[in-house]
Amino acid sequence: MTIPKTMKAAILVEQRKPLVVDEVELPRTLDVGQVLVKIHYSGICGSQLGEIDGAKGEDKFLPHLLGHEASATVIDIGPGVRYVKPEDVVVLHWRKGQGIESVPPSYQWRGKKLNAGWIATFNEYAIVSENRMTVIPADSNLEIAALFGCAVTTGFGVVENNAKIRMGESVVVFGAGGIGLNIVQAASLVSAYPIIAIDQYDNRLELAKKVGATLTINSKSINVKRAIEEVVGSTGVDSFIDNTGNVNVIELGYEIVNNKGRVTLVGVPRKGENITIYSLPLHFGKEISGSYGGDGDPSVDIERYHNLYRNGRIQLDDVVTDVYSIELINGAIDSMKNGDMSGRCVIKM
Repeated sequence: MTIPKTMKAAILVEQRKPLVVDEVELPRTLDVGQVLVKIHYSGICGSQLGEIDGAKGEDKFLPHLLGHEASATVIDIGPGVRYVKPEDVVVLHWRKGQGIESVPPSYQWRGKKLNAGWIATFNEYAIVSENRMTVIPADSNLEIAALFGCAVTTGFGVVENNAKIRMGESVVVFGAGGIGLNIVQAASLVSAYPIIAIDQYDNRLELAKKVGATLTINSKSINVKRAIEEVVGSTGVDSFIDNTGNVNVIELGYEIVNNKGRVTLVGVPRKGENITIYSLPLHFGKEISGSYGGDGDPSVDIERYHNLYRNGRIQLDDVVTDVYSIELINGAIDSMKNGDMSGRCVIKM
């Protein structure tokens, strides 16, 4: 099939400014390992909010495309592609799966090169590296399928691979956004207890209750440390998972886990912000570690988690609370930032 000449896309042109929605030119041919897809729904992750706000410092690749989780249909494949074929329905994900890692595509915008990595999803079409997609059943719910690119696989991977939560362990999940809700859900699935969800927005906490939180705490109105101790006692919790990247939250987590407790960092502090901890307990069993997207294998994990959803074992319909068009993507981003949005937002292409 001929590659479309242009597509509508949301472009990060300048940090801390709204995205620019405009027409972008696609490359005319596919390179080795590249796959042309038509995107159906794209999720918006906190990682993109961080990119827009410059949380990691200066962005040397501006202007560029954004987005790393989506549902899509394969239109055409480049040389060497083995694991997908035209008309396959796929989940696009940022973690590497099976297949070739291609060179990133070269888009054009207003006569100049527009940067993009191996995956970009805030656009109607995309040329994606083969190892950034996984085939799912053709009759899948495409709106929900987008979440398997990051929100679900990261949330469940954090519980399985990083925090390694066991039955009956107490868990605190600080930050109940798209990933946090799935961490709560995964913790519930492995019979953790109690599961304490913390956020500063009541609408998100209400949603956390629906997916398995046994207690919710609004960090704006309640003393978090005291409220947790009232539930688990002064010895502390077994597992504390932070999704905020706030250094004060991370230090609190390190303080309130027990002597053998684990602190798992999903959120990343802004560049230049550092945590301060008393390291002696690390020598006697306390742990603190970072998660890299749940450290899973999307080629294997997406099928497992998707089967749970299709068979009614996990709730994702309630997690997607807002659907926007790409023209209104900046409004969606604002709603995420100010707390109006309860769960995960998807952009319908």
